[in-house]
Amino acid sequence: MKRTVALAAGSVAALLWLSVPGSSQAQGLPRPADVFGFEPGADYMVADYDQMIEYYRRLDAASDRVQMIEIGRSARGKPMYLVIVSSEENMRDLERWRSISERLALARIGEEEARRLAREGRAVVWIDGGLDDQELATGQLMPELIYRVAAEESDEMRKIRSNVIALLMPHMNPEAAANDISWYRAQRGTPFEITDPPRLGQPYVGTDNNRDWFMITQPETWAASRIFYHVWHPQIVYNHHQTGPAYTRIVIPPYADPVNPDIHPGVTAWVNMVGAAMASRYASKHMPGYVSRVIYDMWWNGGMRLSPYYHNIVGILTETSHAWPTPYRYDTTAWPEVIAARKGDIPRTDRTSIFYAYPWKSAESHFRDAIDYMYEASIAVLNLAANYREELLFNRWRTGRDAIEAGERGNPYAYVLPRDQWDPSAARELVNVFRKGGVEVHRATQSFRAGGREYPAGSYVIYTAQAFRPLIMNLMEPQRYPDRRLYLGGPPEPPYDLSGWTLSMQMGAEVVRIDERFSASTEPIRDTLVPSGEVRGTAGYGWALSRKANASVKAVNLLLAQGERVYWAASGFSDGNNRYEAGTFVVERRGGTTERRVRDAAQQAGVDFVALGGRPGAELRPVRLPRVGLYKSWIPVDDMGWTLWILEQYAFPVDTLHNRDIQTGDLRRYDVILLPDQPAEQILNGHAPGTMPEEYVGGLGAAGVAALDRYVRNGGTIVAFDDASDFVAEQLSLPVRNAVAGVSTDNFFIPGSLVRATIEVNHPLAHGMKPEVAAFFRRSRAFEIVRLSRNREGGRVETPPGPEPPVEIVARYARENILMSGWGIGQERYLAGRPAMVRVRHGNGQAILFGFQPQFRSQPRGTYKLIFNSLYSATVPGM
Repeated sequence: MKRTVALAAGSVAALLWLSVPGSSQAQGLPRPADVFGFEPGADYMVADYDQMIEYYRRLDAASDRVQMIEIGRSARGKPMYLVIVSSEENMRDLERWRSISERLALARIGEEEARRLAREGRAVVWIDGGLDDQELATGQLMPELIYRVAAEESDEMRKIRSNVIALLMPHMNPEAAANDISWYRAQRGTPFEITDPPRLGQPYVGTDNNRDWFMITQPETWAASRIFYHVWHPQIVYNHHQTGPAYTRIVIPPYADPVNPDIHPGVTAWVNMVGAAMASRYASKHMPGYVSRVIYDMWWNGGMRLSPYYHNIVGILTETSHAWPTPYRYDTTAWPEVIAARKGDIPRTDRTSIFYAYPWKSAESHFRDAIDYMYEASIAVLNLAANYREELLFNRWRTGRDAIEAGERGNPYAYVLPRDQWDPSAARELVNVFRKGGVEVHRATQSFRAGGREYPAGSYVIYTAQAFRPLIMNLMEPQRYPDRRLYLGGPPEPPYDLSGWTLSMQMGAEVVRIDERFSASTEPIRDTLVPSGEVRGTAGYGWALSRKANASVKAVNLLLAQGERVYWAASGFSDGNNRYEAGTFVVERRGGTTERRVRDAAQQAGVDFVALGGRPGAELRPVRLPRVGLYKSWIPVDDMGWTLWILEQYAFPVDTLHNRDIQTGDLRRYDVILLPDQPAEQILNGHAPGTMPEEYVGGLGAAGVAALDRYVRNGGTIVAFDDASDFVAEQLSLPVRNAVAGVSTDNFFIPGSLVRATIEVNHPLAHGMKPEVAAFFRRSRAFEIVRLSRNREGGRVETPPGPEPPVEIVARYARENILMSGWGIGQERYLAGRPAMVRVRHGNGQAILFGFQPQFRSQPRGTYKLIFNSLYSATVPGM
């Protein structure tokens, strides 16, 4: 009997057998139906996560070809399991195959040894049961796939087991699976049977858990990334998704253009080979409806199949139709001539399209069909890996070795993060992004000179001569998305997700590119950096804390929660030889307990406090911990989850507020009400009557608008991000409007790019900010202040000017060189110099509107302080 084992952080040994398995036969293994009571894919039936895990436990106990291990915990603490399946002989020697895979991936060996290891090794293939909300069939596939790979005795399956180590992940998002299944079961047999749940699955990021694959902020992402980049280094990662375009069965590779030039062409070639293997298998089994070159491209970095490209891994995504267990009916007399896809080719349904050569047409579709299509695609991948095992393994070495040799040639040779940073916490977090992604990072043990500049000991160095160089280049250098329009001057073809995301720009850390070789004494960073701060000097009055570091906010909130007195310096001041800027936090010393708490906060947040000899000469305004109410619509949006996660990371007390909480609740309990990015119409109206159960129908409506208006007029603060700013400006009748509303995308189009913004650094809401930042603009907005017009009938009347609107500009889009990374059309005409963030006085309160997303997917750390300052402004007098 084997034991299920847990994988501790950094542990390799835990992946291996804890006891050597004896021989056993596949016959008699438990089948999924033995646990579920029905076959996977049965109409109207779904097995939940706990049922599945129970099945895998039984299979693990019964077979020497199967091993289940725990690789992490989800956001709500559910265990996440990986099931390893291979032949009995391979399972007895897992460490050998893992080590070969790692050595080939890191490519620090010569070609002769690489060829020997490729001949000797086993292909390592990851296949998972999905990770997004509302994709029920992906998880239901896995019990059958795991059973059949372990139990079947066909020649093909024996070949697969002999040549492949299959890493089969039951589900990447246990919370989403539980949310979807419980909702479906509750609504089954009602008119709302195939509606989406009104809550996010993963509580913080929802479906954006498939947007977290280079930041790796969430525990689910880290659990898999540790396997990909630190332990097993698979050659193929296959991520199942749903759904395909209407009137098709499944989207397979090749994907749509463009391909990112940072991806090695050897990776792209293998992606296309996988697509060919899938198409060939479907054709031979008379399974029509597979389509390629639509919707999904190979440009972006951040998705589960995309980020592995920058580690030289063959990343595969398929999108399979029929996500719900309920049968679908089709009118075959009204079949479309073309398949509607918002990007890529436009496949025809008359068998004249190369990448849709075998169209599907049927009067009905069943849940089981989705299982069948995903199963055959999975076997196509495993079979290809078995047939081309040696070539696949050698390709992993070749792509990594090419990256190393490119780095050795320089241009660039390295990136340096100087020790002295505007925001040391952002630089630390940038280093951790690379370490989680398997990139080698070094710390200088002595000062050194590079690129004509001196760098002190403690600076971080990322040499590009390493296998994962594509990831380094992709996150450090600006993206230049190709101008893709249907015709010259015509409408743009949008990218699948984003066009630019350069992380060094978003994080606000100073990163210096060094093209020429240099010598430095360095030591490798073995793990991620742990926050570490100190308290300098002996306090007389108390301690000063710079406002420049995001992490300072966490330290302050920890102290405020313990009852300590913290102040906001209204102006700059001096203490001895030290000069402090406006916005500096000042902690008053009230005895030994305060000093101990300050030291604890310094360590937890990773910031430095500096002792003050006397009370500062500047006006000190008391800071109170803001009580935040975060709007949570019954139309769930990922931006709400990201915002909640960030507020919790920085120790802000936060409640989520549904429509009724705002309409009838006592809003005086909250210092700030925050509206995340969400279309104004959704906030106002929500789900239409009759489209969801009654308790989830409607939005804030007139009652909610009236409540928010009273709240602000009576002294409250409302903060709105991006789309939500339209709602606030319109419904509260504020004297600002979206200046780019209604502009044709032919003339103005920024589909997820970084744009340059200038900051009014003397404004209280901008304390601690750099004068210039990268703002994340995703079809976002610029503001225009509404003033009394004196123009009439083409002329202008000379009347006294109207009253100046109570609008303060905190940030503007730059006047030139606006686009920093990505793709933009018309930004110089429509954005240049326009307000990007404003504060509008409304009665006794204020509305703070962001025209962009300052916390987009937790990436733009350089604009976090604008959020934090906005929250504090509700509690700091006169701010």
